[in-house]
Amino acid sequence: VYQPGSLHPDEYSVEVLEALNPEVIVVAAYGVILPSRIVNLPALGCLNVHPSLLPKYRGAAPVPAAILNGDDTSGVTLIKLDEGMDTGPIIAQREASVYPDDTTERLTRRLFEHGATLLIDTLPQWAGGDIVPFPQDEKRATVTRRLSKKNGEIDWMHSAPEIERQIRAYYPWPGSYTRWNGKQLKIITAFAVPGSTLEPGVVFRLADRRVAVGTGGGIILLKELQIAGKQVVDACEFVLGRTDFVGSVLGF
Repeated sequence: VYQPGSLHPDEYSVEVLEALNPEVIVVAAYGVILPSRIVNLPALGCLNVHPSLLPKYRGAAPVPAAILNGDDTSGVTLIKLDEGMDTGPIIAQREASVYPDDTTERLTRRLFEHGATLLIDTLPQWAGGDIVPFPQDEKRATVTRRLSKKNGEIDWMHSAPEIERQIRAYYPWPGSYTRWNGKQLKIITAFAVPGSTLEPGVVFRLADRRVAVGTGGGIILLKELQIAGKQVVDACEFVLGRTDFVGSVLGF
């Protein structure tokens, strides 16, 4: 395993790879486009294990995109790299379910487990010339962008299901957060309840004492919270000693 920070054509890292004279190079979760000097180096090419069913969700954030969009199926794709971003011909694909409680952390781990198995199953056939790669359908291509901390800010005007998907999609990074009493409040775990709608961002308690927040459609039940500088705690525990939390408006 070799993980250089960059692969400019004239850098030492390129010379290291050339000296290895590899039959094949496999790239996984490596956010650098390989220069042609590397792409054309191995006899069997450079292969990429990508955690989506290409051409859907090319780019830097395919797993969060699948959760954000409410997909119930994702998968992994093995492609032969070219000089584009996830644009190379497809060698093999395998579908995988997206579960209702999946976070990006959990789904990423599962997809790359599928990807490792797919790679092991496929490499002998690829080396033997038994697989003919096929081009991606550019008409179906979608691209994801690199996430930033700003993406994690919750807009309480969105619907409860949208906010729940955001919280799962952005865990563990960049995380989903709002503001309360001028401090950042991370929402670690929460669940959407469709139907009843209260004023967006307003915190209230249900009859069973659970803590919830109004949204643009439905309510969000808060499960785990983390105020800046403190540990993650259960929402019911968070309320203890913070009597002004219930009834407040989040986002300020």
